[in-house]
Amino acid sequence: MNPKIINATERRSDADDEKSSIRSAKSEIVVALAGNPNAGKTTLFNALTGLRQKVANYPGVTVERKEGVWKLNDGAARLIDLPGLYSLDATSFDEQIARDVLTGKLAGVPKPDAIIAVVDATNLERNLYLVTQLLEYKIPVVVALTMIDVAEKQSLEIDTKKLSELLGVPVVEVTAWEKKGVDELAEAVRAAEEFQVSGFKFQSDTTETENENSKTDASEIFARYNFISGVYQESVKHIQTEERSFSEKIDRVLTHKFFGLIILTTILLLVFQTIFSWANLPMDLLESGFGALGDFARTSLPEGLLSDLLVDGVIAGVGGVLVFLPQILLLFLFISILEDTGYMARAAFLLDKLMSKFGLHGKAFLPLMSSFACAIPGIMATRTIENPKDRLATIMIAPFMSCSARLPVYALMIATFFAGQTVFGFVSLGAVLILAMYALGIVTAIVVAWILKRTLLKSTPPPFVMELPPYRLPNARNVLQSMFNNGWQFLKRAGTVILAISIILWALTAFPRSADGDASQAISQNQIAPGSQEPTVTGDESCGCSLPDEGQIAEAEQKAAEEKQGAALRNSYAGRLGHFIEPVIAPLGFDWKIGVALIASFAAREVLVSTLSIIYNAGKDANEESENLIQAVRDAKRDDGTPAWTPLTAVTLMVFFVLAIQCMSTVAVVRRETNSWSWTIFMVVYMTALAYAAAFLTFQGGKLLGFG
Repeated sequence: MNPKIINATERRSDADDEKSSIRSAKSEIVVALAGNPNAGKTTLFNALTGLRQKVANYPGVTVERKEGVWKLNDGAARLIDLPGLYSLDATSFDEQIARDVLTGKLAGVPKPDAIIAVVDATNLERNLYLVTQLLEYKIPVVVALTMIDVAEKQSLEIDTKKLSELLGVPVVEVTAWEKKGVDELAEAVRAAEEFQVSGFKFQSDTTETENENSKTDASEIFARYNFISGVYQESVKHIQTEERSFSEKIDRVLTHKFFGLIILTTILLLVFQTIFSWANLPMDLLESGFGALGDFARTSLPEGLLSDLLVDGVIAGVGGVLVFLPQILLLFLFISILEDTGYMARAAFLLDKLMSKFGLHGKAFLPLMSSFACAIPGIMATRTIENPKDRLATIMIAPFMSCSARLPVYALMIATFFAGQTVFGFVSLGAVLILAMYALGIVTAIVVAWILKRTLLKSTPPPFVMELPPYRLPNARNVLQSMFNNGWQFLKRAGTVILAISIILWALTAFPRSADGDASQAISQNQIAPGSQEPTVTGDESCGCSLPDEGQIAEAEQKAAEEKQGAALRNSYAGRLGHFIEPVIAPLGFDWKIGVALIASFAAREVLVSTLSIIYNAGKDANEESENLIQAVRDAKRDDGTPAWTPLTAVTLMVFFVLAIQCMSTVAVVRRETNSWSWTIFMVVYMTALAYAAAFLTFQGGKLLGFG
C-alpha cells in the first residue's frame, strides 16, 4: 500500500477573487486560534487581544468560549480561541466543538475567515498533526511558530522558509510575551485571505473494498505521519548532544514516583497555606468595610422596609459575594504560575495513577485540594480538566471537602460539649472530631466519584496523554490577566445569583412584619433584663425612688433589641418554615429552632452560628468562641422542656454539615461552571439526601448505643 499526498494550494477563480476583495475590505474578519495544549496559545491570545476579551460558554455545553478583538492596521479581527487540541478526531467535547466552529455549524459562532495554528517549535513533529488536519477545512491557515528561543537552547535549527514551502502556508516566528512577530502575523493573516486552500488529502493507491474500511483509516493516519516526518526531516536540524536538557534533569527529581510526590505535597501545602494566610486580611477588611457601610446606611436612612432591604439584603449580599474574591484571585494566581512554569503537567502526571483508581483524572487533585479552603475557587479550578465527564465528576464531589466556612460550626459544637476532653489521656477529643469530619468528607467523595464514573458519568477511560512542556519563567502579564479574568467571571456570573438568593433569604427572615413593625411585645426602656443585678440607686434618695444608671439602661435596651430580633425571626417565614420542617428533621434530633438555623445557613455555612445567637438571645456579636452563646446552646430547651442539645445532637449536626451542600455561593458557581440547572439541582438533592441519611444513622445509631 503506497500512500500519496495531494497538497493543493492554488489561486481562486476570478469569481472567488472578487469575493475575496470584498471580504478583505471588511472592517472585521473572524480568525480562529488553534493549537495543542501548552503550545503558547493562551499567551498569544492575550498578547493579541489585551483586555479586549470576553468569556462565555458555547451554546448548550460546558466548554468555555473565549473571544477577543485583535486590532489590525486596516480594521479589526474577531479572534476565537478554540479549546486546546491534539487532534480533530472528535473523540471529545472539545474536539467536536472545534470541528463545529471550523465548519460553521455552531449556532451564534461565525465560520472563521482564517486560522492561526499555534505550533510549539520544541515539539514541532507532534504539533504538525493538528496542522495537517486544519488544512483539510479549506480555510486559509497561518502557522504561528512559538518557543523559538527554547528550541534554540535545545540545539534545534528550524528553516522557517522551507517549512512554509512544504506546508504550503505562511509560517511566522512569534514571541508572544515580547510581541515579536505580531505585526508579521497580522500581515500574513490578511495575505492568506487571497488564497484558497483546497486541502490536504491522505489516500491510498489501492482500490478500497468493504473489508478494508478500517484499513483505509489506518492508511490515512500513516500517510499523515509519513508526510509530517518528511517535513520535519527537511526543515529541522538537530545538533546531537549527550548532555540532557535542563527540563529532563529537573524531571528526574520532580517526577520521581517517591520524591516527586513529597515535593508536590510540600508545594501544595505552601500554596494553600499562602492562600489561607494572605486572603485573611483582605477578607477581614471587606467584611469590616461592608459592615461599616451597612451601619452608615442604617443610620442615614429612616427605619423601615427600604433600610432593611438595602442593609440586610443588598449590602450584605454584595459583601457575601466580594468576600470570596481574595481567595479566588490568589488561587488562580498560583494556578497560572504553576501552568506557565510547566509544573502543573508534572503534578497531573504524578497523581493520575492514584486518582484513576477512583475514576478521577489526575488534574482533579488541585481543585479538590483547593476546596478545603473554599469550594468556589476549587470548582472554578476544574477548568483545567479537558474531559467534560471527568470535570463534571470532580465538580460533583468538590463540596465534600470540608471548607474553612464549616470550621465555626465545628468549633461551636466542640467548645459547647467536648471542651477539655481527651482521648488516650493526651489527644484532644476536639481535634479527633475535626479530623473525623475531614476524613468523612474525603471518603464520601471517593465513594461518590467511583459510583458516578460507573453510572451517570460512565465513559471509556481515555489514555492519559499529557504533555510535559519545558520549564520556563511565567509571563507576568499572562498570569495577571488569567487571575483577573477568572475573578471578573466569578463576579459577573456567580455574583448575580448570590445577590438574588441573599435578598430572598433576607425576605424570608424579615417577613411578615406586624402592624407596628415589631413582632415582639413592646419592652420598656426602663425594664431591666431578666437575671441582671439590682439597679444602682441614683438621684435624690429622699424621694424614695431608685433609678437604673446609664449602663443598665443601655444593657436593657440592647437586651430588648435582641429579644425583639429573636422574636421577629421566630415569627418570620423562615421561622414558620422551621416549624414546617420540624417533623422531617426531628429524627435527626433537631427542633424547629435548629431548622431555622439550617435554612439561614444556606446563605453561608458559618451563618448558622450567628443565627443561633439571635434565636437564643446570646448577643448579635456572638461567635463560636463566645461564652454567652456556648452557655445558651447548653441551656436551650425544647417546647416540652427537654434539652434541645446533647453531645449526640452536636455530632449529628457536624455530620450533616460535612455532607450537605449548604451554601448558595457554591450552588451559583456550579450553575455557572456546568451551564446546567439539571446538574446543579441534582447536586443539591443528592448531597442533601446523603447528609440526611448520614445524620439519621448517626443520631438513631447513637441512641441505640446509649449515647442519647
